[in-house]
Amino acid sequence: MTSITAPTIEIETCPADVPTLPPWFAEVVVLAGHFIHQGYLAAISEQVRLARGRAGTFEVLDFVGILLGYAVSGERTLEAFFDRLAPFALPFMALFGRHRLPVPSTLSRFLAAIDRPCLEALRQLFLHDRLQHGFTGEQIGGFFDAQGRRLLIFDVDGTRQAARQRALASTPNLPPVRRRLDAVCAPGYRGRKRGEVVRTRTTVLQAHTQEWLGTFSNPGNGEYAEELLAACQAISAYLTCRGLNPADALLRLDGLYGSLALLLRLVPLGLGFLVRGRDYRLLDHALVQARLREPADGSVTHLESQVQRELFDVGFISDWQPEHPEAAISFRLLVTRRVAPADPKQITVGLLRDGWVYELFLTSQPARSLPAITVLELYQHRGSFEQVLSDEDEEQDLDRWCSRTPNGQEFAQILGQWVWNTRLTLGSVSSAEGLRWTTWEAEPSAPAPLSSPGAEAPVAPAVEEASTAPPPPAAAPATDSADVPEQVPTYGPLRLSHDWVKAPRPFSAQAFTLGEGDSLICPAGKVLRPCERREQANGALRVLYAAKVGDCRTCAQVEACLGEHGAVKRGRRVSGTRQVVGWQERPRASEPFQEEGGGRAAGIKEVRVLQWGDGGGRRVRRDLIASLRRQQVTITREERQFECSLAKASAHVWTRAERAHRRQSWACRLARNAATSETPSFRVTVCGVVPALAAHLGLPSTPVP
Repeated sequence: MTSITAPTIEIETCPADVPTLPPWFAEVVVLAGHFIHQGYLAAISEQVRLARGRAGTFEVLDFVGILLGYAVSGERTLEAFFDRLAPFALPFMALFGRHRLPVPSTLSRFLAAIDRPCLEALRQLFLHDRLQHGFTGEQIGGFFDAQGRRLLIFDVDGTRQAARQRALASTPNLPPVRRRLDAVCAPGYRGRKRGEVVRTRTTVLQAHTQEWLGTFSNPGNGEYAEELLAACQAISAYLTCRGLNPADALLRLDGLYGSLALLLRLVPLGLGFLVRGRDYRLLDHALVQARLREPADGSVTHLESQVQRELFDVGFISDWQPEHPEAAISFRLLVTRRVAPADPKQITVGLLRDGWVYELFLTSQPARSLPAITVLELYQHRGSFEQVLSDEDEEQDLDRWCSRTPNGQEFAQILGQWVWNTRLTLGSVSSAEGLRWTTWEAEPSAPAPLSSPGAEAPVAPAVEEASTAPPPPAAAPATDSADVPEQVPTYGPLRLSHDWVKAPRPFSAQAFTLGEGDSLICPAGKVLRPCERREQANGALRVLYAAKVGDCRTCAQVEACLGEHGAVKRGRRVSGTRQVVGWQERPRASEPFQEEGGGRAAGIKEVRVLQWGDGGGRRVRRDLIASLRRQQVTITREERQFECSLAKASAHVWTRAERAHRRQSWACRLARNAATSETPSFRVTVCGVVPALAAHLGLPSTPVP
């Protein structure tokens, strides 16, 4: 032993090999305790079976333990995982009730030998875990629509893993080329992935709890139609186990699933859907053409790109294919359109027609449940699913190559999703926090004018003055919250703002006049419609009007109006304010809500507050991981006293079945690597486990000595 002495510290070195425990070992201990307590290790040994030649001393349970540990560790490769685990192989396998650790080549042969029945047996156990031990009751969250009804959002989409292949010469004097990934990959759409061949994995996510409900893989672009049906069957089982109806689910799907032929296959299941349509022949429908000639239901501005879209709620269409009555399907159609960019290559989504870019959205939810604006916002919220896939790549990276066979690769991915769900369960037990609720501001599908129409509301000059808005009337004592009338403000005439003094424009806001409805008319005769309404601190309402970028590009006075040279990126904008002049009760609907011509409201309807509830899955998982990885883990080997006997010292007595090498039963095969009384015994102590989590695992919680 050598040492280095410094004024404030003394450093010593030792030649003895004393490896440190991996930082993820504590989580493996907790995970194994959960699987043992829930009985899934016993279920795997009894139900997930694989008959293969030269099985040796290892069974499915041995390899399941390795793959679970690999998914928890986050190691980049299996080689790195085995290298890190080697000094602690015995206590690691003892966590799963096994004796010896298989070598990497044995694991590779096992994954290559997995057949379809073995894979499906594991998939059924994985789904059974979510059905029986997943989140229940209020924990599952939901999205409450305008009628106060809870909808569960499910995201179904694929993720791709590309594989690179080096160039190989192919000449008559060389053997034929054989690629190791030919069975698991195929040419397909690579997206942003770098490689030559890909494999697609379709995943099913419960959006509120971030629970995985399944994974289905295929080479190349995959079999998306069959994979979608398998995903819907898992969702139906999930709803049935929770006592919910299929109509309480809402599947968010991208344009890959936007064909009516595919949606027709979902009709027998009764599941709700929200999908981007890709059958643009719908634009030629008579009802759609008539609706597009009318004013839009609203205008939506994308916050990131500032692209403005007009939204048209066409309503339900049920006569799309009258020549095929057996293929009839009823769906609500929403159409958005925006001015086409100057460069058509910039159009990545939608159909270019007559200077407009059209997009289609199909849903099964009526307008009384989800207003048109909410439908569009709910679909754009699919970006959260992409974030979950990104978290999966960072925490586990389930697309890592574990096997060069389809069944073996999917076997490892199912176990990886099982680890993800277990982290959510254990994390929720540790934190014991409730759901997070987010209020979605529900906007009516056709915004009504904020005051009297055009001629009755003159434009007053903008004057800087203090707000004289009367305070809202005091609410009377309420015995029932439903009977209390809601007080809403009424606003005065529109006051247009002045231009900035340092950069005045030839055409100021005062040059614009009020048009029909809630619109403005510019000096060139173009129409500006409201694109944003914002309530100010003094109670006044600021309204922002915007012109179509196409109108400004073709206007002869664009330079004088916008004060810019070159390309026009957006239309002219003008803002104004409306002061509060009084308060009134919100009118209540005296008749049931009805829809007519295009699905728009025929009368006034009281819309409830839209709410989104979720469990904060990322925080739950990462808090658990961070908490366990910074805790101390001690492994103590307990010595056993064995009595020496003549029977133990004598030679092994063979049975006739052993000498004849007869086929062994499943129980005998499982017992070959099982821990016995002669297996070394270990005591593992994990610090930092809260009592609630210890009670959930059925483990004792002892104080630190």
